[in-house]
Amino acid sequence: MSDFFRNLVDDMKDEDTTIMGDGKGAAEYGGTIDSGSYMLNAVLSGSIFGGIPNNKITAFAGESATGKTFFVLGVAKQFLQDNPDGGIVYYDTEAAVAKQMMEERGVDTTRVIISQPDTIQKFRTHAMKTIDMYEKSPDRPPMLFILDSLGLLSTEKEVADTTEGKDVRDMTKSQLIKGAFRVLTLKLAKIGVPMIVTNHVYEVIGSYMPMKEMGGGSGLKYAASTIAYLSKKKVRDGTEITGIIIKAKMFKSRLAKENAEAEVLLSYTGGLDRHYGLLEFGEKHGIFKKSGNRYEMGESKLYGKQILKDPEKYFTEEVLKQIDEACKTEFSYGTTI
Repeated sequence: MSDFFRNLVDDMKDEDTTIMGDGKGAAEYGGTIDSGSYMLNAVLSGSIFGGIPNNKITAFAGESATGKTFFVLGVAKQFLQDNPDGGIVYYDTEAAVAKQMMEERGVDTTRVIISQPDTIQKFRTHAMKTIDMYEKSPDRPPMLFILDSLGLLSTEKEVADTTEGKDVRDMTKSQLIKGAFRVLTLKLAKIGVPMIVTNHVYEVIGSYMPMKEMGGGSGLKYAASTIAYLSKKKVRDGTEITGIIIKAKMFKSRLAKENAEAEVLLSYTGGLDRHYGLLEFGEKHGIFKKSGNRYEMGESKLYGKQILKDPEKYFTEEVLKQIDEACKTEFSYGTTI
């Protein structure tokens, strides 16, 4: 490389301008956060050992009662377990998350800051102040932002109009959302802090094919590096509902293929099941052999439920590596030559 370009960057004295080969740009991925589920990690990043991008915005969208909050709390629990000195800034716009609810799902509430903004402007201001303090702090523990949910944020104009009894829709809301994420996206990337956003979806009226779209305009759609649409079905033990199976379908990703799907088990007592889905995926790729309703494990033939009761015994390091290689083939973009 010619010295001219290196000198150009040096003379700029601009922290936002670097040589791409130095790997210091805000677009560089700073690793991943384990989601708590191997198969979810796979569709999010192309590897069961990956997960949520560590300095990007990730959105989980779904209809009402698809388990978005429970799902995010499972990720929060995993983040705090993996980062003993880390903390979470949780924006609860639905007034739905109580201390007891978090603790019942294994989240250490002593390391969670809860904020309940009612407008986009308040959320933006609080988030920017937090980021500025984090930038200036000599101590930067791992931190995770969670916004649950974007769809319930109003605007200052909407609040004022409602107070005055006006029944007028605020047409500036989508622009305010776009403006907030336009500022936050680059800031978060530079300091290496991830943000998880939940959002609602609605049916697109008048489309030729049945379609679902996120609310709030295009702001989050452009800002997020990863968007997963969630749907669910209930899990029953007899007549008792014991949890839900969440299907995550990738709408947008910069790490893995779009339209990739995975199912995740969210138990009401145990949270996200780390190993759920590995058996079926392993069978599909010839890692496990199924005979009738049972899987061949060495000299034994076991039902899936038996294996999942003691997953560490059967999903050894070598088996997980084989599954990971299969995941890279199915979910990741691959490389160019």
